[in-house]
Amino acid sequence: MLDGANIKPLTVLRFFAAFWVVMFHYWPNLAIGFTPAIAAKGYLGVEAFFTLSGFILCHVYLQGFGQGRFRYGDFLWNRLARVYPLHLATLAGVGLMAAAAGLAGVTVGHNIISWEALPANLLLVHAWGFAPVSGWNHASWSISAEWFAYLSFPAFAFAAWKLRKKPFLAVALALTLIAVLYPVFERLAGFPLTEATIKWGALRIVPCFAYGCALHALWRSGAIPGRVAGPGAAIMGAVVLGMVQFGAPDFLIVAGLGGIIVMLAALAASGSTFASQSVFVYLGEISYSTYMICIPWKILSVNAATRILQIEGDQLPFLVWVVIVAALIPLSAISYHLIEKPAREHMKSWARKRGRTNAIAVSA
Repeated sequence: MLDGANIKPLTVLRFFAAFWVVMFHYWPNLAIGFTPAIAAKGYLGVEAFFTLSGFILCHVYLQGFGQGRFRYGDFLWNRLARVYPLHLATLAGVGLMAAAAGLAGVTVGHNIISWEALPANLLLVHAWGFAPVSGWNHASWSISAEWFAYLSFPAFAFAAWKLRKKPFLAVALALTLIAVLYPVFERLAGFPLTEATIKWGALRIVPCFAYGCALHALWRSGAIPGRVAGPGAAIMGAVVLGMVQFGAPDFLIVAGLGGIIVMLAALAASGSTFASQSVFVYLGEISYSTYMICIPWKILSVNAATRILQIEGDQLPFLVWVVIVAALIPLSAISYHLIEKPAREHMKSWARKRGRTNAIAVSA
């Protein structure tokens, strides 16, 4: 196995997870009269993201953690550089959109511009129970949940390192946590954990992140031969689609999503070039932008389309809806190249320069 190497099929999977979430949010605006099961379950794209996050972070950092080379401060800064600039940009973008709407005489809902929720949004704790409403860019609740997982990563890494030689036990424990926590939470809270956002969003990531860490241990063990990985990924994909179509419980679908992840990783480790083409990898790279701009773009585009076309309500003709959804890809590319990537590189460059300055001061 290649420590820290890019597992390209998983990069591509991020794009499909992002567009699954997009379908969940955008399908209700399509004047078609029905919602397919795959769109209705699109909120589980977030679970796919969370599981992928645990897998990838263990892939990049676990070996260093176990060998005492893990630097918590550097880790947090790198993760903040990954998620915060675009979070801040989309928050400001929603604020500007709301200001423009107000000047045009359009009423802006309290759930969009909530000054009470702003401090928690700025501190990335708005999915920890510290915000009265979601506010601003609603999709960012999951970034707040990710930040919770980043802060607690040493705990996940400690367990993953201890269980690295017992991968089947690690996966069994993670699946048990999912199977127990989901129904217990729903019984106590009155709604499924997989639908938690601003309330209990920080808890929502925990079982998926742990599952991703356990799947990484299974992949690292080499227990899945490359020759079965391709058929295995196809079978798991079909199983997940079947479970979605026939209304299986969310915890079973989440378990199946993890199966796809580990099979694709095993396929990549076997030397396969499946889903490694540059166009697919690029779509995966811009997927974070896709996810973060999808709600602001929906608000802007749907409101503009209904006004221009003089449509009552918020359901759009098919071709208009397709254009709006398709526009997310070029808009994501623009967001990635103008905001996400340069801001991340600037933050990392600043940290490197500061580190060199501190090293010179210490040596002096």
